[in-house]
Amino acid sequence: MLQFAPGSFVLTVEVVPPRGPDAGPLLASLAPLASLPIQAFSVATNPMARAHMSALALSSLILGRTGKPAILHCTPRDHNRLSLQGLLWGARALGLDTVLAASGDRVSLRERGLTGVDDLNLFALISMAVEAGFQVGVVLDPRPERRGLKRELERLKRKVEAGARFAVTQPVYSSGEALELAEAAASAGAPALLGILPLRTARHAEFLHRKVAGISVPDEVRALMGNARDPAAAGLELARGMLDTARRCFSGACLMPPFGHYELLADLL
Repeated sequence: MLQFAPGSFVLTVEVVPPRGPDAGPLLASLAPLASLPIQAFSVATNPMARAHMSALALSSLILGRTGKPAILHCTPRDHNRLSLQGLLWGARALGLDTVLAASGDRVSLRERGLTGVDDLNLFALISMAVEAGFQVGVVLDPRPERRGLKRELERLKRKVEAGARFAVTQPVYSSGEALELAEAAASAGAPALLGILPLRTARHAEFLHRKVAGISVPDEVRALMGNARDPAAAGLELARGMLDTARRCFSGACLMPPFGHYELLADLL
């Protein structure tokens, strides 16, 4: 389990499973990270509501390959109550002790023939995971495009009441926004990890800002990326700044390597 002792700083790395049955290349990319000061890998489940390798299967493979714990993402979007219970018990049997309970990205209207299950709500999933013996994390998503921090704070308090023990934010690119999130998490009684996703190009920054719900990239950051001679280096330097902010104000950080560029984490840290 993640340890949130006073004075400690927890580092996790988000991993996106492959869109197919071959985990070999991904595991090879993750193996060198075992020597970095990372407490766990956080394994996404069907991100962007598109089919990927089972997050449970990949979590087990990561644990075996790296020796580092894996945090399994669970969502009521993809499973009914029966399936979620079996998933949680199976994860415990495979040695996992921490899950991240999230609503999951919404199914796109373009993905015809797909529907979300949502047999039980997120709060019921949190309670189910606690009963199965897990340490449960949740997402702190203020929907900056809607200025929804007040509403999200109330939801976070309900998540904590249901049994959540820590929170992870969406990627943040402003120290001011990060401080607001840190204060919100503290008022809810939840240690929080700041989401850090290094930018790669100006186009990447624009896409995140305009197309991905829950992420706001400030005008000055997008302008900096657009004017940079080496956008990837500029994005990494911005990420270092957010990591410094996390070390001052948060209990940890969740590093989210873009496009599978796990090799940049050594430079980031």
